[in-house]
Amino acid sequence: MGVTRRVFLRAAIATTAVGTVGATGTVLAPTASAAGAPGDVVGKITVGYQGWFACIGDGAPINGWWHWTQNWGQPPSPTNTGISCWPDVREYTNTYQTSYAALGNGQPAKLFSSYDQQTVNTHFLWMQQNNIDTAALQRFNPTGGEGPTRDAMATKVRSAAESYGRKFYIMYDVSNWTNMQSEIKTDWTNKMSAHTASSAYARQNGKPVVCIWGFGFNDPNHPFTPDACLDIVNWFKNQGCYVIGGVPREWRTGTGGSQSGFSGVYHAFNMISPWMVGAIGNVTEADNAYTTYTVPDQADCNANGIDFQPCVLPGDVSGRQRAHGDFMWRQFYNMVRAGVQGIYISMFDEYNEGNQIAKTAETQAWVPTNSGFLALDEDGTACSSDYYLRLTGDGGRMLKGQLALTPTRPTQPVVVSGGDTTPPAAPGGLTATGHTSDSVSLSWNTATDNVGVSGYRVLRVSGSTSTQVGTTGSTSFTVTGLGASTAYTFDVVAYDAAGNVSQPSNQVTVTTDPPSSTTNLALHQPTSESSHTQSYASGNATDSDANTYWESANNAFPQWIQVDLGAVTGVKRIVLRLPPAAAWAARTQTISVQGGTDAGTSTQLLASAGYTFDPATGNTATLTLPSTVTTRYVRLNITANNGWPAGQVSELQVFGA
Repeated sequence: MGVTRRVFLRAAIATTAVGTVGATGTVLAPTASAAGAPGDVVGKITVGYQGWFACIGDGAPINGWWHWTQNWGQPPSPTNTGISCWPDVREYTNTYQTSYAALGNGQPAKLFSSYDQQTVNTHFLWMQQNNIDTAALQRFNPTGGEGPTRDAMATKVRSAAESYGRKFYIMYDVSNWTNMQSEIKTDWTNKMSAHTASSAYARQNGKPVVCIWGFGFNDPNHPFTPDACLDIVNWFKNQGCYVIGGVPREWRTGTGGSQSGFSGVYHAFNMISPWMVGAIGNVTEADNAYTTYTVPDQADCNANGIDFQPCVLPGDVSGRQRAHGDFMWRQFYNMVRAGVQGIYISMFDEYNEGNQIAKTAETQAWVPTNSGFLALDEDGTACSSDYYLRLTGDGGRMLKGQLALTPTRPTQPVVVSGGDTTPPAAPGGLTATGHTSDSVSLSWNTATDNVGVSGYRVLRVSGSTSTQVGTTGSTSFTVTGLGASTAYTFDVVAYDAAGNVSQPSNQVTVTTDPPSSTTNLALHQPTSESSHTQSYASGNATDSDANTYWESANNAFPQWIQVDLGAVTGVKRIVLRLPPAAAWAARTQTISVQGGTDAGTSTQLLASAGYTFDPATGNTATLTLPSTVTTRYVRLNITANNGWPAGQVSELQVFGA
């Protein structure tokens, strides 16, 4: 059975805080200095996504009531349960009968399976509807019986993220993972790194995002040494990844829930995300945590060039912590006034601990009568099942500056029936104000609304399909990550606080510029390979460091290395480098080049030929294609090397001309 993060005992923050902040305090922390520019985690809302619920009969390899119960072989019931509150399942196509009594409204007590693609699609649709940017897919030790189901869930999450214009990344939870140090590398190399080829895979500072949760925790489930943990962090960074650390809340002091001696590990991460579940449960404790942890943590991150992504939680339903959203909003307010770089929501679908934001039973009419579960109205305030999704959306708006910093919760627990049902007028005057080889800048006129426009969604149009590529509170936006010499069509819609959406604006079609002859299209882009030896993985070939390199398995030709340029673009020239050190004797490698628009299909771009790398002339070889070709993937096939029995590349650079 997978290990969850529950049962971290609440710290006595209220009595140990350095100071307190009153419920209406307005003193602002110093403006934060982010180490990273806005990307898919910096400046964004990320939700933890478990995706770990299965039901007998859903087709999942695990073939059990995965995480719904203690005994997965038996259906959920009052004496066999693994959850603390009941989901709202009205929007799922497939649901599965439990052994609970009927709901209070007489309907059968059924649950969903995460293994159904429609379930995952519904979750990512909710994220899209509430402007939740990124999902961190939880991945526990995948080497046991849960592995095949978890592998399948990664594919389902990827598909849903692509369909609904969300981002996702892999978040490893190393709890109770005995052989973690070696197996996490194998899992990333052989399985999970392939998902970075997706347009929906989260990238920060141009690098694919990976999170590792569990280093430094002072408990028997996390017995790893600082050296082992630092090895893992540096290994992922050497693969070209942007690495987030899910760490104890006392990471900065090395006390309490944190082991001592882990400062070097914590400061090796690109982003720090301290865990707060079980530490706070009301507004007073949230304010004390702001003083005790958030403000000094942000200062430490600023001083060390690390991004800071603290945790915001809605509260445990069964613990009556939620206070109809006031508890969660106070955390949003505290984080934004501290100047944090991003916010991590714990969690999207964690019905086990009761701290989910996904749709939940509103009243006892939607709860099994013999379950003892509370509903969202447990404190006497009616809340719609989507309330905490809407609250998270508004917290994200405040983080992004689309909503003024305010300690007063702007989100109503229930959207009053008969309220604002009038959508904004369509934005007008959409025009392109500029374009480069990989971006298009747009502007439009302000839309009008009977109450007020909350923001705009920018859509890329292809035939009858529209894909959201961004949201903004202003009347301009730059779409990035586009392919060179490619025509793109866009329109814009406006939306208001009630969720009403306008008709689309006029469409504008823009052709991006030709690829630059001086821009390395492969820089920090994801790679794949036929094999590598020791730590010489393919990510070294796009990291801009000539002293690191990819080396294939020895004495096993042919070998290949491939780079994903991120979008279809024009390619004319490939520059290959080996380390410049004189210790590298001259050698000739026999190389051909293939390309294509899909990772698995390639056509020959350049026939096999010998290319000499000589330290006397910079250890560089240039491969020029007969003409500019349009491709996304560039693959080098290496069949011989007279200097070493393996394929070797220090830098794989790709240019448009």
